[in-house]
Amino acid sequence: MRVLVIGGGIAGAATALALHKAGLDVDVYEAHPDSAEDLGAFLTLASNGMRAVAELDASSAVTALGFPLTSMRVLDGAGAELALVPLGEAADPLLRYRCLRRGALGSGLQAEAARRGIAVHHGTRLTTVQEDTDGVTARFADGSTAGGDLLIGADGLNSAVRGAIAPAVRPLHAGQRVFYGYTDTASPPTGDARITMIRGSAAAFGYAVSPGGETYWFARVPGEPLPAEEIAHGTPAGWRELLLPLLREDATPAADIVAATSDDVLVTNATEIPTGTLWRSGRTLLVGDAAHAASPATGQGASMALEDAVVLAKCLRDAPDTDAALSLYEELRRPRVEHNVTVSGAISRGATAPSPARRSAPPSRPGDDELVRLLEWESDVWTAARDVGRGQREEARP
Repeated sequence: MRVLVIGGGIAGAATALALHKAGLDVDVYEAHPDSAEDLGAFLTLASNGMRAVAELDASSAVTALGFPLTSMRVLDGAGAELALVPLGEAADPLLRYRCLRRGALGSGLQAEAARRGIAVHHGTRLTTVQEDTDGVTARFADGSTAGGDLLIGADGLNSAVRGAIAPAVRPLHAGQRVFYGYTDTASPPTGDARITMIRGSAAAFGYAVSPGGETYWFARVPGEPLPAEEIAHGTPAGWRELLLPLLREDATPAADIVAATSDDVLVTNATEIPTGTLWRSGRTLLVGDAAHAASPATGQGASMALEDAVVLAKCLRDAPDTDAALSLYEELRRPRVEHNVTVSGAISRGATAPSPARRSAPPSRPGDDELVRLLEWESDVWTAARDVGRGQREEARP
């Protein structure tokens, strides 16, 4: 089987690694002229995402980036500590949460794909997708084309592939503006492998300090979406002026951290893809943010995309045919990822107010209990799903 992966960011590079490991012939087509678009934002990979990375045999490539997080502290607006708990599977160095820049993760996975001999084509922006009985053809803005048996849309929130198969779907605002920044002149202690989350009066704030003393921070502020033109022409000084009055309402380190930040400030709108969106049309399938982008409130976007990659590759490897594989993939993935979209969106819109204990640990999601088995590369996902279905049918008999 020849597979075309559209998008060379986190989801696309991970999908290529997984498909290649499963023995498929895969090429990646990235619209940007370099490794991938880097918005400057950072993210955390949770233990479930790091487990998927391990199954891709890419732990070394990813743990060379960023820094580990082994605990989470939660503060209230007065600076009082509400909780201090371990994060994820902190005892296993390969499964520890990891804080890293989004662009670095995409570039690292893409470099690993190239090291394994996977072709990555830069500057190839998709314009149309055409299917027939023999396969699928991707046409690009430079006039080139590529043909294959299957096309995977891993091209993010504003997916061109999604535009081809579900043109009416539009990303939704999830109720918040999200600020990101970096500073090496703030005063928090360094090297404690901890992320601090602050339940502020007017904003949710979080920060972590790298072993080298650089503070990574974010702030999620309720509000209508900022116009694209305002984001494009905004300045770090302007974003600080917008954010600081909100943070100074509280007795926490947040305002001082932002005030110590110079040019490394940016802002995006929290955005999500509506649940129930079509993921598949014939030989074309969406994965990652193209299919199920969520607001950043739960911090699971990249981890869910990494899970997608492993599960999709196993389905294509183990199922008797492509149609059965894609149907099984959607059956396994949709409940879990759409639960994340719903929960994350509710937090961003202020519809839920988690207790300190729940805020200190990832929420339970559909599939958590089966995740280790599902991601384990040697397990046969088709046989396991068939056995589960047989058991459910037997239980339903009178």
